Amino acid sequence: MTSAVSEAFHRTVDEGVERLERSTPSLFATGMVGGIDVSVGVLAMLVVRHATGSEMWGAVAFTLGFVALTLANSELFTENFLVPISAIAARKASWTSLLRLWVGTLVFNLVGGWVVMGLAMGAFPDLRGTALVVGRHGADLGITAGALASAVLAGLAITLMTWMEHSTDAIGARLVAVVGVAFLLAAAPLLHVIVASLEMFAALFVGAPFGYADWFGVLLLAAAGNILGGVGLVTVLRLVQVGGREIESEQRSAG
Repeated sequence: MTSAVSEAFHRTVDEGVERLERSTPSLFATGMVGGIDVSVGVLAMLVVRHATGSEMWGAVAFTLGFVALTLANSELFTENFLVPISAIAARKASWTSLLRLWVGTLVFNLVGGWVVMGLAMGAFPDLRGTALVVGRHGADLGITAGALASAVLAGLAITLMTWMEHSTDAIGARLVAVVGVAFLLAAAPLLHVIVASLEMFAALFVGAPFGYADWFGVLLLAAAGNILGGVGLVTVLRLVQVGGREIESEQRSAG
């Protein structure tokens, strides 16, 4: 195993412990600002897509939200697969603390995003038509095998981004990874539980042809698919790549 992989793993464990030990107010605030940061990206996408009619330029604008997420040190629910699970593998945290982190981050990502999308739709009525088009994507996919596959790919992409971020200290390299994955999420588009929810919230505020029950169905399927992709296809395999020796070393340091 290369030293680079080893270093990335040890950094991931340290950060995972920090996230899992965060106080409840800090956890909720971090989750809320994460939802707010990504909402800025969704708003940028709607503005650019409305002005240009281009889905690809809208996807470029969307990356602003993930740049903000990275530079402002906030978090999305889907960024909490590899990092905290590495800490659990090192026996420095419990599965109960992971459940607390997941639920708190997911709920407050959604709360922060819902507030900003409501403000955006109130402030920019010209964007309403674009919001309806974009927000229908998740609802139109439905609860299908295709939607689940899209969600698995989204979880895979985000967790790969997390690993790449922890593999380097160079902010430029980290931003390249973030922008590339964010563009893929929006351009494909892939079914990411938070991004799809924010897009649907925007549409719901302006009379979408679906309701909150439809959104909740998409939420459950997207969350399950994101976890399958992020944990099953990236986190587990990365821990295998790290190797038992490095994991045991972390376990010994945990006492």
